[in-house]
Amino acid sequence: MWQRRAFLKAAGAGFAASLLPRQALALEQTELVFASAVQTASGNYGAVLLGEAGELIASIDLPDRGHDITLSREAGRGVVFARQPGTFAVVFDPSGREAPVTLTSVAGRHFFGHGVFSPDGKLLYATESDFEAAQGVVGIYDAGDGYRRIGEFPTYGTGPHEMLLMPDGVTLVVANGGIETHPDYGRTELNLETMDPSVVFIDRRDGGLVGQLRLDSGLHQLSIRHMATDGCGRVWFGCQYRGAPSESPQLVGYASMDGDIRLIELPPGTLADLRNYVGSVAASADGATIAVSSPEGDLLVAIDVEGRRPVLAQTLRNGCGLAPDGTGFVASSGLGELIGMAGAARETKRFDFQFDNHLLRVG
Repeated sequence: MWQRRAFLKAAGAGFAASLLPRQALALEQTELVFASAVQTASGNYGAVLLGEAGELIASIDLPDRGHDITLSREAGRGVVFARQPGTFAVVFDPSGREAPVTLTSVAGRHFFGHGVFSPDGKLLYATESDFEAAQGVVGIYDAGDGYRRIGEFPTYGTGPHEMLLMPDGVTLVVANGGIETHPDYGRTELNLETMDPSVVFIDRRDGGLVGQLRLDSGLHQLSIRHMATDGCGRVWFGCQYRGAPSESPQLVGYASMDGDIRLIELPPGTLADLRNYVGSVAASADGATIAVSSPEGDLLVAIDVEGRRPVLAQTLRNGCGLAPDGTGFVASSGLGELIGMAGAARETKRFDFQFDNHLLRVG
């Protein structure tokens, strides 16, 4: 995670000079920088860079609703991915010196809202759907050749969502949500009776399957969607339940590359308040705490990694975006609020735009 100086180094020397005076002052006064896709008050879509106190530093326009953002200091670029089943991804230059470039998904594929760069910034990986075959794929893009799509490999499942690069720099971990969709039917879920969610580890060098983990078969309608890695290299995940509304399975767990996968026990009241929906997962800066959010239940929960138990539950209406700061987490909401939680002491900020589901700390 970068602080302001690292962000400026990645963005280029001309970044601060490209800003309006008020924006440059905001950048000068902030230590941390966050990014998120947003919807403006006029109904348009974009992405913003914010200072830790909520100052607007920069923004770009998007052709439609964005979802998550990834950024590489080595590539000097950020990418905003369209919300599923969107067909665009916008590559932007944080310095503002070059115009954003819009990528369009190839025929028979659409984006799933998430992606990551390789450690050297030369390749971009995106979760995508081969919707005719109802199979997930990882699209591979060459950053040195205008983000030309140069290949793909399978995610070994259906409905891939978030993807992370493991600390070894080689292994990708993908959350296969297990849900089949097709652009002809919008976001309609077509296979609720036969869902098959999994967490898969993939060697990014050749697309080989390193490992695939599933929960108990009785939990096949528990769609695994979002993830974060803790300080021990375990992958914490949050789920969304597609079974009977009267049922309340556990929603948060962790997996490891040695083959362990399990759900943790959240107290009944906390579980009920999550409303069968976790929308985002983040790890604290030291990897000792995991935060999960539920915009359906207006709830944020912080979990102690070692004790595997919640240590804080906090209400935020339509709250979903989560990112670490130096002492806790920053959370954003679909109502335009930015707050601190779990040790992060900061004033609540309100904006005239709505945050999408994810918040990225980029500096």
